[in-house]
Amino acid sequence: MGIIEDFLARAIPSKAEILLLSPFIFIYVLLVALLVCYLKKFRQVKTPYTRKIFHFLIFTTASIFQFRFGLSLVVLFGAIVSIFVLAAVVAGEGFVFYEAMARQTDRPHRTLFVLIPLFTTALGGVLINLFFPQFSYIGYLVGGWGDAVGEPVGTRWGKHRYAVPSLMGVPAQRSLEGSAAVVLVSTGVAFAGLYLAGYPVPTAIGTALACGMGGAAVEAISNHGLDNLTIQVAAAGIAHYLLT
Repeated sequence: MGIIEDFLARAIPSKAEILLLSPFIFIYVLLVALLVCYLKKFRQVKTPYTRKIFHFLIFTTASIFQFRFGLSLVVLFGAIVSIFVLAAVVAGEGFVFYEAMARQTDRPHRTLFVLIPLFTTALGGVLINLFFPQFSYIGYLVGGWGDAVGEPVGTRWGKHRYAVPSLMGVPAQRSLEGSAAVVLVSTGVAFAGLYLAGYPVPTAIGTALACGMGGAAVEAISNHGLDNLTIQVAAAGIAHYLLT
């Protein structure tokens, strides 16, 4: 069986999965969306935080589904998440879920910078499951936790800022403080994932550190909006290279 055929065999949900699990996944995603909407509307939490809370919960859930149940459930989960995000985009400015996702700093292309991460997240998931399927859950964890912490830390504590390549002329900056947080959190979550998968502590620590540093490095140089792709591929690829 070729790589594409193997991927499709693992990726396509069965009718039973769709019928039995879709309602529960829908309710879960709805609860996550309601959480960030509540934080945005009633707690006045800023969008960099609500956006990353959503990001963190979705990526973490995807990693659990991948590790425990396989790719097909991740695909079903991702499809339902995409429906929610696309519905927010259609509703547009003023809709609370849209406002929880779309940064003011991305004007005049707020919608574009909701759609691009959605697409690059999906593309990253496809690539790591094509080439590094055994460690795709590490890509999700590092992408979900490491990337999620970088922006909020940089927003609140970032003092040493640097420009990164952007798209559509929207200026973008990151900070050394945010990048350091990406290294630390990515390393920690990669270690947890590898240790729980049964790897010895020394092996898990060394590989996790490489994944954390590699993920932070590509995040630091990635175009604004593309890091959801690059971090996943870097982390899963590093784990694959070191452990196979």
